[in-house]
Amino acid sequence: MLGPAIPRADRKEAIRAGIGAFWGLGLAGFLSAVLLPADWGLYLIAPFGASSVLLFAVPNSPLAQPWSAIMGNVISAVIGVTLCYLVDNDTARISLAVGMAIGAMIMIRAVHPPGGAVAMVAAIQPDLITETGFRFVLAPVAAGTIFLVLAAILHARLTGRKYPYRQFDDPGPYRTADRPPIERTGLTEQELSQILQKYRQTLNLGVEDLSRLIGAAEVQIAAHHTGPVTARDIMSRNLVTVLPDSSLPFVADLFARHHFTTLPVVREDGRFVGIIFQIHLVRQFLKPAPHPQKAINIMSVSEPCVSETTPLSALLPLMAEGGYEAIPVTDNHKIIGIVTRTDIIGALASGIGQQAS
Repeated sequence: MLGPAIPRADRKEAIRAGIGAFWGLGLAGFLSAVLLPADWGLYLIAPFGASSVLLFAVPNSPLAQPWSAIMGNVISAVIGVTLCYLVDNDTARISLAVGMAIGAMIMIRAVHPPGGAVAMVAAIQPDLITETGFRFVLAPVAAGTIFLVLAAILHARLTGRKYPYRQFDDPGPYRTADRPPIERTGLTEQELSQILQKYRQTLNLGVEDLSRLIGAAEVQIAAHHTGPVTARDIMSRNLVTVLPDSSLPFVADLFARHHFTTLPVVREDGRFVGIIFQIHLVRQFLKPAPHPQKAINIMSVSEPCVSETTPLSALLPLMAEGGYEAIPVTDNHKIIGIVTRTDIIGALASGIGQQAS
């Protein structure tokens, strides 16, 4: 009952978040010192520590998105400074500042918990704030928060994360209006919002988060009903492969002759080294290199490999979430098969047909 309410965290994720907060705050302080006038006073304030927790530890939270962080801190600072001029009693001023800040953040859809601390920092020292006036809103609050957000965006890019988190109406991965396959739950943005409101989760989850979670759950449920099917059962075995030094015209001829969408690249001893997709050839012919290119120059090496005992329940999320067109099946670093989206569709269709009969 009183134990941790969140799942056990990965050690690497803890280190990633800690390092992000360390250099993010350092960068914010450095930029403030360099870009802002020296007589503007503080560059870093205590609430920035709380903002760092959200920006670097839980960047997917609606409370950590740029609008929430920047506008939440700014509106709270405005309220705190204003009350320093209007209310003399310390207790009344501080409590009123925090309460009004919370209400204002909710009204402008910019709830950021450190904003309450920003309002309190201003209200707790009226003598200092009345000297600086509303300049306190610009610096350290607005400038520091913006620098922190920029640091969080850069840190996410460098560590393979996504921040800011994609919104419901942003373009999909293919820059079209279609939702990602895993998020096509059939629920509209309005319906998802109503679910969040019904369970009072609007501040904990965004519409995008809920859509992604529902989609992932549906994929996992589908995987439970696929039975003990493994990569061995559905993979293509009679493979056409190319060597790393194969010429691109030769590769293009194989694509045209066999109507493949992918071609594995292997060494002469059969060791798998990469995979070529049709799009790789298209890009090469649209933007030809100054020197003749070979298969090794355009192949992808980032695709995951699986074993022949990998269950279909593990292949489904890779295809749905990872966006992979094909997954090589290897044994002792040698390719023995390949699973394409067509193979998985065929397996699912066969399973559906057997259930119907």
